[in-house]
Amino acid sequence: MSYAASWSGGKDSCLACYEAARSGLRISHLINFVYEGRVRSHGVGVGIVRLQAELTGIPIVQVETSWEDYEENFKRAVCPLVLRGVKGVVFGDIYLDNHKKWVERVCGELGVEAVEPLWGLKPEEAISRLLAAGFEAVIVSAQSELVGEEWAGRVVSWDFIDYLKERGVDLCGENGEYHTLVVNGPIFKRRLEVKVEGVARGGGRWVAVLDIANSGGRT
Repeated sequence: MSYAASWSGGKDSCLACYEAARSGLRISHLINFVYEGRVRSHGVGVGIVRLQAELTGIPIVQVETSWEDYEENFKRAVCPLVLRGVKGVVFGDIYLDNHKKWVERVCGELGVEAVEPLWGLKPEEAISRLLAAGFEAVIVSAQSELVGEEWAGRVVSWDFIDYLKERGVDLCGENGEYHTLVVNGPIFKRRLEVKVEGVARGGGRWVAVLDIANSGGRT
């Protein structure tokens, strides 16, 4: 049996994929939702995430969607995979009960299993697992009223976690306090080389402007 993984390219989806594989599940596909050339959840260019997926060796399915038709497009993405033998989808939820209920309902309607390897972990435990496994996650955006501009483009570290603790910010950013892109770790063949070309501000967020190193601006 094979499983697909819901994949933003961020720390939670990578860690969930890793933990699922460690438990014996075979991950055959990554499902990534995009909008107007950017990853739907955190805004990183689709080309960067395609390259990231290549470095895992797992085929990626990128699906164009708005939030309004997300559920419909999620089902459209999963249905062909079910015909190829996919029995379930792996998600990176940690404690957001509403989203867990959503994935269980939608997967139930599709006749596939919803797998939640990180569910119920305390935020600090999830971060500990991420860093202990050797994942390197770049902070690609953050709510500007919660996280300082200086952290955009830097990697998640215990210094960053201590900073969040001092400010009373959720350590995993489960409510969108910050988003990440994983550039290295045990599921990668080699490091994803990206460069931070600057930091922009928009929509109440700091956003690290990323490009693939030596790409000539092609993301």
